[in-house]
Amino acid sequence: MRVLVNISYQGSQFLGFQIQQNGRTVQQQFEKILKRMHKRDIRIHPSSRTDRGVHALEQYFHFDTELNIPAQQWQYAMNRALPDDVYVNDVRFVDDDFHCRYDCVGKSYRYKIYQAAHKDPFLSGLKTFMSDELDLEAMNEAAQHFIGTHDFTGFCSQKTEVESKVRTLYESRIERTESGFDYIVTGSGFLYNMVRVLIAFLIEVGKGKRLPKEVPTLLEAKDRNQVPFTAPAEGLYLEKIYLTPSELIQDFGEDIKIHQKKSSQNH
Repeated sequence: MRVLVNISYQGSQFLGFQIQQNGRTVQQQFEKILKRMHKRDIRIHPSSRTDRGVHALEQYFHFDTELNIPAQQWQYAMNRALPDDVYVNDVRFVDDDFHCRYDCVGKSYRYKIYQAAHKDPFLSGLKTFMSDELDLEAMNEAAQHFIGTHDFTGFCSQKTEVESKVRTLYESRIERTESGFDYIVTGSGFLYNMVRVLIAFLIEVGKGKRLPKEVPTLLEAKDRNQVPFTAPAEGLYLEKIYLTPSELIQDFGEDIKIHQKKSSQNH
């Protein structure tokens, strides 16, 4: 029996999603609970592997079990054992051939920035602080250039180890908020640190240090040295996982080119 779990977590006190030898991770929390219930090791498979300090409003994972437990009881049992910074939103059963990672057709991230004269300690770990006044119109113009299918070699960590760095973005925009602005980006998949590099570049545009028209040239150059900055993890949220093409079509229209995810596209 394959179980699909929808969770949220506040990532400040986690070293990321993926289990590590030393340190607290989201995967570790769940596998510890499942091991206690099954009396053996149970591996979970996520839709995305968020990094240290990154939050998730919607994240999925699946696991296989022989235990005959109703979905609501799975949710109750896990929530009762979890710490306060993780929550199970929903549990349901899926077909045995469903895979959280490979069947995921898209995901959406939101990067939150607040602008003020000084840092707010109550926002520490939840939003990124900026004291600068930025040109949001120029940033939004630059953000639009990322929409479509491109090779994002120049906009990801140099540690990224995948064969292809081509990704399709369906949405890339700046949204003004009461305290500052958010960057919202939705795509077929993302490379290591890709969203944090994108927003770091857009901030440089907002400061007037880079121009929106540079984006096509930088994409073509595929040179990370030309885009050297990476924004902090604290403002980044995994906001939505698209598990079916119909969900993407509902949000972005029937004309979008949907890419079925392969293992190299998942992050």
